[in-house]
Amino acid sequence: MAKRKNENLSIGEALKDFIKENHLQKGIDKIEVRTAWKKLMGNGVDNYTTAIDLRGDTLFVSLSSSVLRQELSLGKSKIANMLNEELGKELVKKIVLR
Repeated sequence: MAKRKNENLSIGEALKDFIKENHLQKGIDKIEVRTAWKKLMGNGVDNYTTAIDLRGDTLFVSLSSSVLRQELSLGKSKIANMLNEELGKELVKKIVLR
């Protein structure tokens, strides 16, 4: 049985330790990217978004509108920069629109 540490931790620090020890950061990053996509792109784009998946440093976005896909493909690097800025870390380096 593990011994208790006699130091006081804030809830935030305890959660960070838990996430790190249980290797949960990748899953949390995937959820944060989906949330950031919905927030930054708005309801108009989100209505045509069918799937969002983060694999490594590549974000795969499935869209039901070919016109929207073409329009967004022109600004992929700008979208990646906006997502990374919203997340506060460099997670997305490449975006693939399908």
